[in-house]
Amino acid sequence: MTGCEGGDNLREAAQPGAGEVTATVIVDAPAERVFAALTAWERQSDWIPFTTVRVVEGDGGEGSLVEAVTALGPAVLRDEMRVVQVDAPYEVRVVHCGKLLRGPGVLRCTPLARDRTQVVWHEWFHVPGGPAGRVAWPVLWPGSKFSLTQALRKFGRLVEQGRLP
Repeated sequence: MTGCEGGDNLREAAQPGAGEVTATVIVDAPAERVFAALTAWERQSDWIPFTTVRVVEGDGGEGSLVEAVTALGPAVLRDEMRVVQVDAPYEVRVVHCGKLLRGPGVLRCTPLARDRTQVVWHEWFHVPGGPAGRVAWPVLWPGSKFSLTQALRKFGRLVEQGRLP
């Protein structure tokens, strides 16, 4: 059984953790198109490096279970997330509820003038490793923010080129 099963485990995982990371990008496309691209879960593999994403349960909407597996050489990180709220075309909320990655996340699309959209990706991870993990987080955070920002920039380019969703 994973943390994605059972109400108490999901409620616990949904509490914000100490590891907070945010990335933002402006995409030259309307919010409806940007949101559709963000929630085309399997297509996230096109813009998140070394990662394969698939919907494990459901249709990708509220209640669905999405799995992202990141593999770099022999290192493999499995991220399970439950889609807990969809407010198209503005916001989707997930709860990372796997064994290692836990905590809430949100993807927001804010429409701007001239059919542009601001995308904000915000995560509040529970930092593993207790006090040692919390001490290590400030060292790990810049890499996390950089990676997330680079992925969102690639996402924006693919949407603008009409290659997503």
